Amino acid sequence: MKRMIVSVLTLAVLLCSFAALAENEVETPFSQWNADAPSLKALIEYVEAVTDEESPDYIPPVDRIATFDMDGTLMAELAPTYLEVMLLTERILADTSWQPDAEMLEFGRMTRDNALDKSFPDDYDYEFSYHQAKAFAGMTLTEYADFITRFLVKEADGFEGMTYAAAYYLPMAEVVEYLQDNGFKCYVVSGSDRFIVRTFIEGILDIPYENIIGSDTALEAKNQGGTDGIEYVFTGDDVLVRTDRFLVKDLKTNKVLQIAQEIGRQPVLSFGNSSGDVSMNNYALLNNRYKSAAFQLIADDDVRDYGNPEKGQQLREQWEGMGYHVISMRDDWKTIYGEEVMKTSVFHWLENYADDRIPTVPETEAETETSLDVQYVLYLGTNDKDTNTPVFTQAEALEKVKDILLRHFGGYTIQEAHGGWIDNDIEYQEYTLVIYSSDFLVERNTEDVLYAFEGGQKLHGVIL
Repeated sequence: MKRMIVSVLTLAVLLCSFAALAENEVETPFSQWNADAPSLKALIEYVEAVTDEESPDYIPPVDRIATFDMDGTLMAELAPTYLEVMLLTERILADTSWQPDAEMLEFGRMTRDNALDKSFPDDYDYEFSYHQAKAFAGMTLTEYADFITRFLVKEADGFEGMTYAAAYYLPMAEVVEYLQDNGFKCYVVSGSDRFIVRTFIEGILDIPYENIIGSDTALEAKNQGGTDGIEYVFTGDDVLVRTDRFLVKDLKTNKVLQIAQEIGRQPVLSFGNSSGDVSMNNYALLNNRYKSAAFQLIADDDVRDYGNPEKGQQLREQWEGMGYHVISMRDDWKTIYGEEVMKTSVFHWLENYADDRIPTVPETEAETETSLDVQYVLYLGTNDKDTNTPVFTQAEALEKVKDILLRHFGGYTIQEAHGGWIDNDIEYQEYTLVIYSSDFLVERNTEDVLYAFEGGQKLHGVIL
């Protein structure tokens, strides 16, 4: 009897082991995708073919170039409109630190009134770029990134449980990581401002700044004063600032030209979602010496997002007729932003930017001081302040700070960043946590945030 019991137990263990092995065999890097998605199957088959050294379709790693549009391909463009449009509207109609002129106010109101249904005039793209350059002229790159970040930490309009910083497509993040794991260099080629894309992508995807291409506004040295760059010498007193000179709108064939200039290699994979990406897709797909493929995402999910199934079907037929693989947000993805994110179908866009909220120029310095909302930014480096060596791993630091902020202050908004500097000919790098808050960090005990780590190490920390 004992032998029989042992045999039964052994059989059960073996069956469990075989089940675990079978489960492991079907595991893929695509946990956010439906396993039977045709677009996913096409992508995997393509990558397996071009990375197999024995395959006639093999592509050397140096030529494995993949390009991605951003808005509507990697992130939401329907909450309620494009990120850069929301940022400019915020600048014109809600930023009390700056006064727009009458022309800018008129453009801001028009943008506000037409954003929900995207009923912009035909020349909107170039008008937008002109006003965007003008609205942020004079800002340093750090000030511009800070403005963008302060907006990104806000709750995404039309959703519950998601900030704008988290409004990216989880399944597409898996695509980027999968391609990188298979030797592809991934580039973002966006119609949005290059520095907006860099700020948004930071901490979401492992794509370096030099792999991000977008629309561009001219920069200059702060003390350059309009002098030609050939005549001016950059000094230690200078920082780079944005100007009001718009350079290029990175849409349609401009994307192809920018890719050729900045990458110097023809992509073999391209991912987009609109007519603005067709030229980029065709550049990868047509007349390529390697096996290539192009994918178009359709916003056809009206349950978890603000897509249009009828329009999505029309686009599917159009894109497939052009030789593209179609990614359906509704049919191909298990989730879009995560199961905890809910579509509310309620937008506060018009309310947030109503005319009675439009900023006016304060008449006195005293009025300025009382009219501005104060937000503090704590930059907390994770190196020891004396030795400049890392005290914690990135994961440990993030979890510890989250715990401290929850226990002592009841909540947090954190962005991850990386910094570097040279001191006495030694190069140092530091993982930094950027913590945004109202004045509670100052009114209460900032020491809790700076030094409440177990072990009592003193880290770099400064509040701006």
